[in-house]
Amino acid sequence: MQRKDNFIEGEYYHLYNRGNSKQKIFLDNQDRDRFIKLLYLCNSIKRVNFREDIIKRKKDVWDFDKGKPVVSVGAWVLMPNHFHIFITITPNRIASKNPKSNFGQIGQKQKKQNAISTFMQKVCTSYSKYFNKKHGRAGSLFETNFKSSRADADKYLKYLFSYIHLNPIKLIDSKWKENGVKNIQAAKDFLKNYKWSSYRDYCGPKRVEAKILSKKDFPDYFENQKIFKKEIFDWLSFKLD
Repeated sequence: MQRKDNFIEGEYYHLYNRGNSKQKIFLDNQDRDRFIKLLYLCNSIKRVNFREDIIKRKKDVWDFDKGKPVVSVGAWVLMPNHFHIFITITPNRIASKNPKSNFGQIGQKQKKQNAISTFMQKVCTSYSKYFNKKHGRAGSLFETNFKSSRADADKYLKYLFSYIHLNPIKLIDSKWKENGVKNIQAAKDFLKNYKWSSYRDYCGPKRVEAKILSKKDFPDYFENQKIFKKEIFDWLSFKLD
């Protein structure tokens, strides 16, 4: 799962991966719940063993002291056979000198460059082990190492918030981008009730899953829920020529 890429501090990246041979990587809500909890727990220099540290000790994941995060997540979504994460490395992250951390004794600059890769390796490896054991399978769960694209333009960076959060619309209207949304209100209701993304953390009531996000480390395009919803709903009305 480790990559050769060096991610640059202060830059923004769209990360995504899908199941091997496009197979589903989330078969039920328990799978989805485990993955988003790993998004929270693995964002740390600490080594966290889900079974030993959480299940056996009967800990609430969202109250677990995982320490300071090493990356900042701005948005995320889970789909049946893939996921998307919007991420950055911010200054002053990965400051620990703890030799038992997953980052070892490598230099400070290299730690920051490798923070995203290490975070993703922890998440995907932990989830793959869980998934394979639960569903009685073996082998690689994911198609390849995760893929990434750098958001090198302000318009693209802003668009990613909409792109990621609108992904679930494919579940009710697979051709909506080509043909337009047939029922705008139904699409809005579906997004509002879809809990497996950070959409609710931008325009819904507070929930514990919001702890995954570090909104302050991303441009403040959306001063309030109204502005965020307008941006999302404008894209819902978009149709390719």
